[in-house]
Amino acid sequence: MIKKFTYNNPFNTLATVLDIKEESGSLPYFSYTDNSFCYKMSESAVVYGLGEAVRGINKRGWIYEGYCCDDPSHTEDKRSLYGAHNFLIIDDKTNGGDRFGVFFDYPARITFDIGYTDKDVLLVTPQSNDLTVYIIEGETLKEIVSNFRKLTGTSYIAPKWAFGFMQSRWSYFTKDDVIRIADEYENAEIPLDAIFLDIDYMERFKDFSLNDERFPDFKNFVSYMKERGIRLVPIIDAAVKVEDGYDVYEEGKENGYFCKDENGDDYVVGVWPGRAVFPDFLNEKASEWFADKYKMLTDMGIEGFWNDMNEPAIFYSDKGLERAFSEIEKFREIQLDANTFFDCRDTFARLSNSQEDYNSFYHNVDGTKIKHNDVHNLYGYFMTKSAQEGFMRHNPDKRTLMFSRASYIGAHRYGGIWTGDNHSWWSHILLCLKQMPSLNMCGFLYTGCDLGGFNGNCTRDLLLRYLSLGIFTPLMRNHSACGTRDQECFAFSDTKDFKNLVDLRYRLVPYIYSEYMKAVLNNDMYIRPLSFDFEDDDFAKQVEDQLMVGDSIMIAPVYTQNAKGRYVYLPENMTMLRVCADSSVTETQMNKGHNYIDVPLNEVVFFIRDGRCVPLCDSAKNVESLDDNTLKLYGNGECYELYTDDGMTTNVSLDNIRKIVR
Repeated sequence: MIKKFTYNNPFNTLATVLDIKEESGSLPYFSYTDNSFCYKMSESAVVYGLGEAVRGINKRGWIYEGYCCDDPSHTEDKRSLYGAHNFLIIDDKTNGGDRFGVFFDYPARITFDIGYTDKDVLLVTPQSNDLTVYIIEGETLKEIVSNFRKLTGTSYIAPKWAFGFMQSRWSYFTKDDVIRIADEYENAEIPLDAIFLDIDYMERFKDFSLNDERFPDFKNFVSYMKERGIRLVPIIDAAVKVEDGYDVYEEGKENGYFCKDENGDDYVVGVWPGRAVFPDFLNEKASEWFADKYKMLTDMGIEGFWNDMNEPAIFYSDKGLERAFSEIEKFREIQLDANTFFDCRDTFARLSNSQEDYNSFYHNVDGTKIKHNDVHNLYGYFMTKSAQEGFMRHNPDKRTLMFSRASYIGAHRYGGIWTGDNHSWWSHILLCLKQMPSLNMCGFLYTGCDLGGFNGNCTRDLLLRYLSLGIFTPLMRNHSACGTRDQECFAFSDTKDFKNLVDLRYRLVPYIYSEYMKAVLNNDMYIRPLSFDFEDDDFAKQVEDQLMVGDSIMIAPVYTQNAKGRYVYLPENMTMLRVCADSSVTETQMNKGHNYIDVPLNEVVFFIRDGRCVPLCDSAKNVESLDDNTLKLYGNGECYELYTDDGMTTNVSLDNIRKIVR
């Protein structure tokens, strides 16, 4: 079911966990010419995959790149975002019955032209011809995904509290700010499990440091918040500040743990703390050293982190900045016209994340100097891998929340991801919805977007619609940028409407957690396109704004401003569950086909498959306070298989499933 083909001398990305024998001969399905792999698509072929990408669930009609990119503007013309997930599924029954998955295990830039240049041609072009390609076959789309997941390893499992609602913002500047947020949620009686700390909890943005003026007595503060039922989740950035006397910098410099330039000197860039250096996560000793630094915070009671800026993001480099200052001087002596004005304007804009910088620093991999751009997509992955392995060294039986911005196939074993700096745009609700199943195909199950949007000013109706989708994503976090309008749930009028939606999340946690755990342990998907469950339904293949969530639920969120409802396609008879504004629940039997559904802002509607059921419990102030004894089944199924464990240890097994009968 899995075939491996090796070309020249590929770098070992550690993306796979199975030892697959190499095949001889040519790659099935594809022709290979001029360093490109070509597949001829029929008119009806559907192409799934690529994880975190723009546009549709069906990837046909655009050109994508596997190249981790720090880009906060997630518009349709972009070719890459923060992750590089080079896995595709081609469903092309009319072309001789082709149905297969393909994984291009390649850590540098790779281009996927999926009907962009030629509408009937899938053309895959890596930067060089050193790579490994896996062909994954199966009878069904689900089986292809399952076989791919067996190849790449078991997905990360977050602690159960991390399936609750979480609040974040860049930035809550002081301890008092955090306490105010907790108080406001408590006063509004809206459940909350975590508050995130962005870069301002640090001393001048230095990793593994604390601003003692803004966050005094941090260990006791962590304990105080946990007593209130709220965890604190701090950010860790990839770059380390260059500063004499700063212990993390001094240790890394002394031991040669930072990425080097061609002369062997530390490569200096500018990021949040100013001049900084990158830990060399591909150097095993450096990776272990950096991972052990998290212990400073876990010893204070911290149980979760988010890794950021690890594409890696570069504001500027020393060399680039010097060159820009030199270039800008020439514009003083000339009259700026249509060409020179834009060149002048963009001189400093070109400093960020430049290819020249990515080609100018190096990693030490088992004593061999490797240019960064040849392994660029591994940096965020190896940072997450480093952190999670460190947690396991120090607390081998405990789960720690970890999610990252940048990632590659394989990182799904060590943490989740969020989809980065989205916007307070209606279109980004739909973008998030389309990214979720594609990420699940690649093994990333613990995922979600910044609810409400990170950039821009959120409106009340937009946040409610964002939350109506976020209720069903494993990672449910409201996050926004400094300088934008406050978008916490209590920041708008009629907070009871927000309470109703967040309460529903907690009522669904037994289902969400059960389906997540079953998906992990069975190498399955938690979120899927409709076509994965209804393969013989041609219309289901065209539906890109509805998703299957777990075994029983289909969702159809509203993502259009001022819409009072929407049309929904039911591929079979289903039970519609409506959670009303007063938290009451109604069930309506719906017939297969197209139906218009009213969905007020303060209500949530979802659908239960025929013969299935969904458990709802009473809401509570946090996940730990939920009571499974209050479960009630909805739908027309007779029983539900509930997964329960302690939610904290690594002792997970399908033996933890028990049947809940009506």
